[in-house]
Amino acid sequence: MEHFIVSARKYRPQTFKEVVGQQAITNTLLNAIENNHLAQALLFTGPRGVGKTSCARILAKTINQDGNEHPDEDFAFNIFELDAASNNSVDDIRNLIDQVRIPPQVGKYKVYIIDEVHMLSQAAFNAFLKTLEEPPKHAIFILATTEKHKIIPTILSRCQIFDFKRITVTDAKNHLMQVAKQEGIIAEEDALQIIAQKADGAMRDALSIFDRVVSFSGKNLTRQAVTENLNVLDYETYFITTDLILQNNIPQLLIEFNEILAQGFDGHHFIAGLASHFRDLLVCKNQATINLLEVGEQTKAKYLEQSQKASSDFLIKGIDLANDCDLKYKTSRNQRLLVELCLMQLASVLLKPDGEKKNDQPFIISPSYFKEKGIKAFKISRETKEKAIHKSKEEKTVAVEQNREIHKESDITPPEKVQEEKQEIVEAPIISENTAIIEAPAVIEKKSVLIARERKTSGLSLSSIKKKKEHEEKKVDSIVDPKNLPMEDFTESQMQAAWVEYGKIQDKKGERIIGSMFAMNIPVLKDDKIHLELPNQSMKVDLENALPGFFQFLYKKLNNYSVELVITVNEEASKKYAFTPQDKYEKLREKNPLIDKLRSSFDLDI
Repeated sequence: MEHFIVSARKYRPQTFKEVVGQQAITNTLLNAIENNHLAQALLFTGPRGVGKTSCARILAKTINQDGNEHPDEDFAFNIFELDAASNNSVDDIRNLIDQVRIPPQVGKYKVYIIDEVHMLSQAAFNAFLKTLEEPPKHAIFILATTEKHKIIPTILSRCQIFDFKRITVTDAKNHLMQVAKQEGIIAEEDALQIIAQKADGAMRDALSIFDRVVSFSGKNLTRQAVTENLNVLDYETYFITTDLILQNNIPQLLIEFNEILAQGFDGHHFIAGLASHFRDLLVCKNQATINLLEVGEQTKAKYLEQSQKASSDFLIKGIDLANDCDLKYKTSRNQRLLVELCLMQLASVLLKPDGEKKNDQPFIISPSYFKEKGIKAFKISRETKEKAIHKSKEEKTVAVEQNREIHKESDITPPEKVQEEKQEIVEAPIISENTAIIEAPAVIEKKSVLIARERKTSGLSLSSIKKKKEHEEKKVDSIVDPKNLPMEDFTESQMQAAWVEYGKIQDKKGERIIGSMFAMNIPVLKDDKIHLELPNQSMKVDLENALPGFFQFLYKKLNNYSVELVITVNEEASKKYAFTPQDKYEKLREKNPLIDKLRSSFDLDI
């Protein structure tokens, strides 16, 4: 049995051209070697499996080549690799410094590659500072780390820093296709795409996953074999789920989710993948963002097809619901029910409360209303709609001007007439938000008249008080014959009861000040006249402003139109004596002499 070499080692880059996804860094290092601008200390930082150590070895080999050596020469005697995770003490750094002083026996440079340099102790870092800043001419240090923030600033300032980036899904997939071709393996593009996504930007992880899947499926690598081996949900699952959501098929949607759980998948992973699927569909809605979709050509065609079925509003709402479920998943006590509820909400986004599917052009009033009335809904063009609106505004303006003249002649409209006008206006057809409504001028005029008649003025202005008084006088004139006014006798209690009742009515209407004034000040009856005493002049003014309405109420209540009100102001009655703390204490002592003993016992102050 031959010794198996994993792909991560077998296909490790030997030249800068073979490094995947780090073209900017490899070009910089090549130019620095050619122009003799290479720094004495380099720091390679970035996530795992992106080529930091590989680039360090390639650099160490390249700077010692002069063209006369054997092609397979690796200059092993000039390259020293140190694992800082296990050699992180001061003594290890001192041994390194002692070795640096010795010049190389072969080649020009001795290269020291220190991997995981962030694991060095604080003392080791400090011992390394001087040598790192001013090493011998034949020594070059290459430091590699995944956690640059753990390295002290004095080390960072002495190094030339190269930040390695994550390898894109496309670059990883293309490299895997080359490896599969060299190994004689037939691999589907979607299968390699899933492996590249699962690697999360690390080429070493991608090659390790590739070896595992090949061991499972043999020389024929399919998408189904990859999804089964890696235990991931493929695109087809989310396509089926989204179709069921768009069809509002909640029962089948719950059955599909149950099958996913039965296969051993986690609900959290499923709902997070569904949010990503909605995101990819939203990306496909615009031609400018379609390049953000990192999938194969066949899968991209499926995404484009399904994105035409779903609206942007639905996808945005779907992402919001799925993301909310994702956030609540870990804290939920019934996680399955949480995901099922999210799926039911997603399937109900396109439904109205009554279960009918939403229309792209929602109606203000349901079409069924017009069918019952025998009215046929119709659509008109945008130009016709704009003309109708402009014409409607002109007719409304004319109607309002005419209404002003009518309103001057008659302020009172019989209730029966108002009801008829309201009924006619209600029966005017309202089609939808996207259709224009061409109303008859007569209906517009009636609507304007009704609005003008129902308009209210402020109750605090002088004009409103005058208008109200005139209106009450007209109302009395229309009901009672001014030549034969009733003047029945009434008692003081009847008058006071009417007084309090009117105050309560005003309080319910929101006139709090008038209501409290009537409640606090009760008049008396003397010489067939109502006498009221108020504490100040301002209250008298406020009460006089409210008298027109009060008299109309009192005339009807007492059936006497000869009632008179006499108001007097007695400011002395409103004055109250302000007691000092000493005065209050004296009053209390008169009532209870023992208060002196209480004060002396507890040494109290006044």
